Amino acid sequence: MSKHDDDKKTDQQLLSEKIKDIRIAMMTTAEPDGTLHSRPMATQDLKALEFDGDLWFFTHASAPKVDEVEQHQQVNLSYSKPDANLFVTVSGTAQLVRDRDKIKQIWKPMYKAWFPNGEDDPDLALLKVHVENAEYWDAPAGKVGLFANIIKGIASNTQEPVGQDVKLDM
Repeated sequence: MSKHDDDKKTDQQLLSEKIKDIRIAMMTTAEPDGTLHSRPMATQDLKALEFDGDLWFFTHASAPKVDEVEQHQQVNLSYSKPDANLFVTVSGTAQLVRDRDKIKQIWKPMYKAWFPNGEDDPDLALLKVHVENAEYWDAPAGKVGLFANIIKGIASNTQEPVGQDVKLDM
């Protein structure tokens, strides 16, 4: 489905729809010397939370990425679902949140693997990324669908894109 297929959906709804099944994002921050640094982060369940333009990630408050975010709030998140030929990039501003109620609201027991002291750990915090804009590339799912679209373009001698590139504003 493209953005143009359903004018009733907001850009927030489209973004949520695209990334709701992708658990891991690569979060890119800027180090003090300007070097970009990316690391995998688990996005909190968009199926359980109403997506309001903010994405949530657990972190240790003492982690280097927190210092990076405090120096330069702009971050990028990259989501990928290669089997479906779906790729999403999200830009926004990040901030450290130490809201114990929010932590308890979205905590799941499986997170103890990364945060062994549990939800009451005083170093446990959240990174909230307020989404400013996003873009996704979506092509026919699977190798057969992608191949069929490529062959169709060659046979019709058109330069139509193999998929779609859609920019979203939040």
